[in-house]
Amino acid sequence: MNENTRIELLGRLVGENEINKLIKQKRKEDLTESINPSEREKYLSEGWEIDKEFKNSIRVRKSKNIDLAFEDEVWSLFALMGYKFLNKDRNFSLPYDKNNPNQSKQLDVFAKDDETILIVECKSSETNKRGDFKKELESYIGIIEGLRKSIQALFPRTKYKFKFILATKNLTISDEDLDRLKKLNGVHLNDENIEYFFQLHSQLGSASRYQFLGNIFEGQEIPEMENKIPAVRGKMGGHIYYSFATEPENLLKIGYVLHRNKANVNMMPTYQRLIKKSRLKSVNEFIENGGYFPNSIVISIDAKNCHFEPANTQVANTISDIGILHLPKKYKSAYIIDGQHRLYGYSNSEYKNKNTIPIVAFVNLSRDEQVQLFMQINENQKAVSKDLRNTLNADLLWTSDNFLEQHKALCSRISIYLGEDRNSPLYGKISIGEDVKTITLQLITNALKRSKFLGKVSKSKIEEIGLFYNGDIDFTYDRLKDFLSKGFEYLSINIKEEWDKESEGIILINRGVYGFILLLSDILNFLEERKLIDSKKTSINKIIEEAKSYIDPIIIFVKEINLEHREELKKAYGGPGENKYWRTFQKIVRDTHKEFNPDGLDDYIEKQEKQNNDRAFAIIRDIETFFNNDFKVKLEDKFGKMWFKKGVPPQTGDDAVALATKKNRVIENEEDEVEPWDCINIIAYRAIAVKNWQDVFEKDYTKPGEEKISGGKEEKTKWMVTLEFLRNQNVHSYFVSEDELKFLEELNDWLIKKEIRNKFQKEIV
Repeated sequence: MNENTRIELLGRLVGENEINKLIKQKRKEDLTESINPSEREKYLSEGWEIDKEFKNSIRVRKSKNIDLAFEDEVWSLFALMGYKFLNKDRNFSLPYDKNNPNQSKQLDVFAKDDETILIVECKSSETNKRGDFKKELESYIGIIEGLRKSIQALFPRTKYKFKFILATKNLTISDEDLDRLKKLNGVHLNDENIEYFFQLHSQLGSASRYQFLGNIFEGQEIPEMENKIPAVRGKMGGHIYYSFATEPENLLKIGYVLHRNKANVNMMPTYQRLIKKSRLKSVNEFIENGGYFPNSIVISIDAKNCHFEPANTQVANTISDIGILHLPKKYKSAYIIDGQHRLYGYSNSEYKNKNTIPIVAFVNLSRDEQVQLFMQINENQKAVSKDLRNTLNADLLWTSDNFLEQHKALCSRISIYLGEDRNSPLYGKISIGEDVKTITLQLITNALKRSKFLGKVSKSKIEEIGLFYNGDIDFTYDRLKDFLSKGFEYLSINIKEEWDKESEGIILINRGVYGFILLLSDILNFLEERKLIDSKKTSINKIIEEAKSYIDPIIIFVKEINLEHREELKKAYGGPGENKYWRTFQKIVRDTHKEFNPDGLDDYIEKQEKQNNDRAFAIIRDIETFFNNDFKVKLEDKFGKMWFKKGVPPQTGDDAVALATKKNRVIENEEDEVEPWDCINIIAYRAIAVKNWQDVFEKDYTKPGEEKISGGKEEKTKWMVTLEFLRNQNVHSYFVSEDELKFLEELNDWLIKKEIRNKFQKEIV
């Protein structure tokens, strides 16, 4: 690279002063420009809007497109993380072929500080979808070494740590692209990682840089760090540990906090809550005023990256050794188990190199052991929420010898995957930890436990192998999470309008998700029984292909469901509601595939029908009692003592008298004899209403919503014909349908409960 090229490239970078000015512009959602009034029409035709007009100029603005907005977001993050040189705009390119200086690569973001240099490729999408980065990554693989050499020529005096970053927004990354990224020694930052670091910066300020560098440069050496420290080596709980004191900055450089956050989901189990800014501020003020913390910060370090030199002089009769500990000089080589606020309280303090802090460093603690120690330390503290405690306990149980505990851990981890992995259609829709959503982790756990996926276990043995469970929870986890994710994906793609309604719809709610998980279990079991698949061997993609025709009836149902049926489902709450969704889904599939007949469906339908009949009979009985009283009162008010003779049609009256006479012939006790009025049936009440409609019954017996229907009193009393039919059928072996029960419930709400009224009754009130 010649000097002229070098100077030109350096001129396209901005330093600290310009960065502070540019970051305000980069973090805005809109672009703004000041233009000459003569350019007004040109800019308006290009989608700009007038923001403000001045005497000699106009300020216009336009929303950034997604690509530019995301590049500016990433640029801003690195500026906040303390990078001192950044590209000025999108037009920064670096040559990569010394034999052909005109061959150059445009870089979305270029960032440099005193020790590191980053090259960032940004890719974004308006909506969540699968990403394909094969072309871009293979292009970089061919030129990355040339870019390195150009960077070294641009900044020749120091050897910098170099990292390629693929930054994505609303895009998943395939395993193949991750392999390509590894060939570049690169890292992937998705929008959750980026959001996490913005959030961390809002809490820690410039101190968030330590966590950021640990994430980007994990395992890379920190050559300038002084790492030799006097220490005591001891044993506790079967573990080797070191006790020592060091300057906070040393631990800040190598330390990493496993925050329980979507950004760290691939590092499960994680256990720390995000640092609180208010608490950090109070810790910092305490330190600045001369305060100190005598209790130790607890960490875990890797034995491969540290070395202990015992001193020549030791204390006799003790199992502890004294000597010099060589701390690991690598980013992200020490996990902070307890004391993150105490440590980061020093990050912006002058005392980070003037004080020492006590540390207990365990060696080679597994992630599960770290979680267990964290739980023991915080057992009686409010800092650990109930949801987090339950999730952490599930993580701890993954390797338990207790099969019930294994199942608990498996259900929890699958639920977390569905809610936190971008490949899952339920991503971001499940309450995990303190992130409250409509669908609960417990609901999914309950569905998995009830399904046939996991079989049955007791504490000490496997009683029944499941569709996916064979005693190996890692095998089960991999297959079950993929099956559920792909099953929900097929559903979501084909009911997009309903899916987008989220909690306002009937699927993306607890009951809907519960029912569909259990339906997927039924479908898998059905395919297994018919030997169409082997649930433990057939590829998940092949299983889904076989299952699609059994999911299709649900898709059709959701697309065609009417408002009444939708409301009926949504009003089904709690355990019965969950059961209702599941059985409804089963019946819908069976209506199309007669051979699909899951256990318990017929019994449920029969029980449901019996419950409908019992409820229907109770409502009809109440309505008949109401008619008996109300009709008599109304007729007496109109006709006085002659109400029966004048108000009841002759044939209806004669039939009632004849029936009363017939009944009384077989009644032995006089007090048990019936009156003709007691022998009026529902269809007879209709005849009475029609005879006296306008003057007596129209206002109170016109069904709400039928006030303006044509056909007069004959049409307006047809609901009584339906009521009579149901009353007669209810005596026989007839099953009342949901729609018929709904009809009766509406009559009950109107006539008995008085909860709804027709327009005449509203006017009276």
